[in-house]
Amino acid sequence: MKKYTSRFRQKVIDLRMKGNTYSQINQILNTSVPKNTLSYWLKDVALTPDQKKSIDTLRLNNLEVARGLAIGANFARRQKYLRKIRDDYRWLADSIADRRVALVGLSILYSAEGSKSTKGSVMFGNSDPEIIKLFLNGLRNNFLLDENKFRCTVQCRADQNTSDLESFWSSVTKIPSRQFYKTQIDIRTVGKPSKKLNYRGVCRINYLSSEIDIRMKTIFTLITKGL
Repeated sequence: MKKYTSRFRQKVIDLRMKGNTYSQINQILNTSVPKNTLSYWLKDVALTPDQKKSIDTLRLNNLEVARGLAIGANFARRQKYLRKIRDDYRWLADSIADRRVALVGLSILYSAEGSKSTKGSVMFGNSDPEIIKLFLNGLRNNFLLDENKFRCTVQCRADQNTSDLESFWSSVTKIPSRQFYKTQIDIRTVGKPSKKLNYRGVCRINYLSSEIDIRMKTIFTLITKGL
């Protein structure tokens, strides 16, 4: 344990009596006396109310700075971690060009989010624009489609603007608004303000083809039997 001279201890006491914090004392004296040691040396030093207020304010400010630095460091580590994961699987972006891979992915997506009972058409719904895009891209890239056979229905909350939602989903799906059915409003939400400001309702896609529905369900059945 490091030994400190009585002269050094007196310097510490003098600095404390001037209203300096423990950190400031160590900084001024260019040393690193442990906090518990300083607390023992200075236990009898009385501070004025103004000095106590100044020290408390500085301590809180330092705490906020430290918290901000910690958040920044955690964010940087998190971003580095996520970049590594993206790099690990970046090769998958190219594999989707393989029709076999694309059909497997499409059939699994359709099995999870598509209609389980509708006959005579393909029905798929989701509130995430990226999921809708992924499904439509897979459908358009793997089957010969007639774009006029697409129909869309937006399902939303009572306080949402239906015209804006239809315009939004028309842009996402690349399906003309004239092929949209009337928007369906959930009557259970009347008088209940939406809490999620970025919520755009659910977009339900219908493609009038029983054959494609059967094909995708058949592909999924073959996949699961092979597991």
